[in-house]
Amino acid sequence: MNRSLVVARLRRSASALASPRLEPALLAVTATALVVGLTSWLLGAVGVADVLWELGTAAAIVPAVVWVLAALRHGRAGVDLIAVLALGGTLAIGEFLAGALIALMLATGRTLEEAAQRRASHDLHALLTHAPRSARRRTAGEVATVPLEDVVVGDLLVVGPGETVPVDGRVESAEAVLDESVLTGESLQIARRRGDGVRSGVVNAGGAFELRATATEQDSTYAGIVRLAQQAGAESAPLVRLADQYAAWFLPLTLVVAALAWLVSGSAVRAVAVLVVATPCPLLLAAPVAVVSGLSRASRRGVVVRDGGALENLGRARTVLLDKTGTLTRGRPSVLDVAAAPGQVPAQVLRTAASLDQYSPHVLARALVDAARERELNLSVPADVTEEPGRGISGTVDGHRVFVGRVIPARAGSSWARAVDHRALLDGATVAWLVVDEHLTGAVLLRDPLRHDAPLALRRLRAAGIQRLLMLTGDREAPAQEAAAVLGLDGVRAELGPADKVGVVRSERERAVTVMVGDGVNDAPALAAADVGVAMGARGSTASSEAADVVLTTDRVDRLADAVAIAQRSRRIAVQSALGGMSLSLVAMAGAAFGLIPPAAGALLQEGIDVAVILNALRAVRADRSERPALTPGTEALIHRFAAEHDDLQDVLQSVRAAADRLSDAPDPTALAGVEEAHRLLTERLLPHEYAEEHQLYPALASTLGGPEATATMSRAHVEIERLSHRIATHVELARANGGLTPEQLDDLRSCLYGLSTVLRLHFTQEEENYFSLAP
Repeated sequence: MNRSLVVARLRRSASALASPRLEPALLAVTATALVVGLTSWLLGAVGVADVLWELGTAAAIVPAVVWVLAALRHGRAGVDLIAVLALGGTLAIGEFLAGALIALMLATGRTLEEAAQRRASHDLHALLTHAPRSARRRTAGEVATVPLEDVVVGDLLVVGPGETVPVDGRVESAEAVLDESVLTGESLQIARRRGDGVRSGVVNAGGAFELRATATEQDSTYAGIVRLAQQAGAESAPLVRLADQYAAWFLPLTLVVAALAWLVSGSAVRAVAVLVVATPCPLLLAAPVAVVSGLSRASRRGVVVRDGGALENLGRARTVLLDKTGTLTRGRPSVLDVAAAPGQVPAQVLRTAASLDQYSPHVLARALVDAARERELNLSVPADVTEEPGRGISGTVDGHRVFVGRVIPARAGSSWARAVDHRALLDGATVAWLVVDEHLTGAVLLRDPLRHDAPLALRRLRAAGIQRLLMLTGDREAPAQEAAAVLGLDGVRAELGPADKVGVVRSERERAVTVMVGDGVNDAPALAAADVGVAMGARGSTASSEAADVVLTTDRVDRLADAVAIAQRSRRIAVQSALGGMSLSLVAMAGAAFGLIPPAAGALLQEGIDVAVILNALRAVRADRSERPALTPGTEALIHRFAAEHDDLQDVLQSVRAAADRLSDAPDPTALAGVEEAHRLLTERLLPHEYAEEHQLYPALASTLGGPEATATMSRAHVEIERLSHRIATHVELARANGGLTPEQLDDLRSCLYGLSTVLRLHFTQEEENYFSLAP
């Protein structure tokens, strides 16, 4: 017969035997043979029982041989070879019951392993099945369904209820309610307003809305994640190769022990018993099951890992290098503070500036508008708007001529304006000045702030055994050093280009397994050079995501700590499963060699060992205590509520600082008015907020954080805030009684206001980093 024809037939046979229906069918056949044979034996039909058990044994030999040949074809000494020898041995010596038990064990192990991998891989495959194939495009008054590849940037799309957002875009309707759990793992629905960006892959959880495409299918977020998911798998994981190495010495050891047992005792039954208890059909597959389970667990946390090798390397990492902008910081400017000229109110300064900036595409303008909306300020519609690139924007707001942007030095000559300039220099902030009717009215300070979850993420990485945390950035030395000091990093490499970052990565790799985390195009070479490259995929560039081994699909850097914890646990469980199961098998082999365990009993014993090992490997798919604390839905809702209140209370903090600044100049009637306004805001808004936190949020967090002592320091801050507020209230009462502020009051009142401003900002930051960052 033609050799190629033979090979083709063998391959077709192997494919048939590799069918996912084979394992359940083999399990049904072997179980039926064993059970019916036992029934016959109990009824006295011993001959019938032997025939049934012999048939069950023979039914398992053929697929076992094919599995062994398949393993050898891939260069692995398959441990199923032991099962083939054991099955043949039981047939040779007439131990048909033991053979039937081994056959059932082989079928059970294969079926269990197949089901385990199906369960563990479910979340990764869900990414592929969830991918949209078409979009509904609105053109000339009609809506037509078009293939997704036909969508171009600028197309107006309609996303119906329950539909998946097909491409990245911008909301054109008033609001869109979205379920982003597929990408982020967060169960809460998110409301996006007009102009907000939306990533492909999220599900419309509300009514139909219109979306303006900002990317094509291939350039959209979800397409990049799908490309990573298609590469996910544990075949090349070092732990799986380690399992193959175990098999390489376990197999000859088994044969040697079986041969010695036969030679010393003269009993072939003992040799068969050794082969029976050494038949770890799914045993060495426990390592890939644990790795794939870890990949599944990571995907549920919003972390897509390219393959098992990346997961294993992540679990061995000891050095983490982090980009600054977009990784440790939010990657976009936000309002740091609002300063008002004497006689003006910070909230009104922000409202006026944001009203005009609604018509500007500038990134700083977007930050002002977002801040105003977060504080629920009612913005006016500007008119006669003109913008001069590099200088600012001008127009008419509420009948007044308004300018927002850079101001010539002569205009910023007052003492309060010079103070703003000095503060901007110290804080590394950018200033947007507000001029109303040719009068300098206020200023807005903006900068790219640290992520609230960054400090907690770095502490968790330290706890996980990461020994070096370094910042690599192209930014200037001063702001980089300040950020590193706040975060407690081990070092900073500033003013680096892409090639410089690659050099640092290579240097660190010589010391330990190194992880590089970044989000920009300039980070892609460094990500590729690291042992594990991690991309901030939610807002990062496509280039960085394509170069990375791991992608964080939600805009939170603390998911890196989740990924490290999952990787370490998966690796630990994989090693436990492989070595623990093999150790039990070695003990059983010794008992069988000395005649203590007959073949039938050995088959039952090995069945229990294999099942226990696979179930242990599946622990990697479950949550672990080393991951973030679990929050109840009620506690999570409280965190979101008080986080929103922090945004709303920013004008209170600004009024306290403004009142203190005004007292630094010669006191006038406006100075007392500023103090009275700050006192009113403290009494009506801030103190009720702090009281609610103390009596609602902190008790709810106590159980999660390990008891009331975890919030004791923050409770002491509440006491200090109330003390300083009461002291300011006393000064206001004295001033009213005396017809104004007296010289004797100024020093203490100024000290109270500056002290309260400092305490409040520190307290807010600590709560946001330690408590609010716990919620997704």
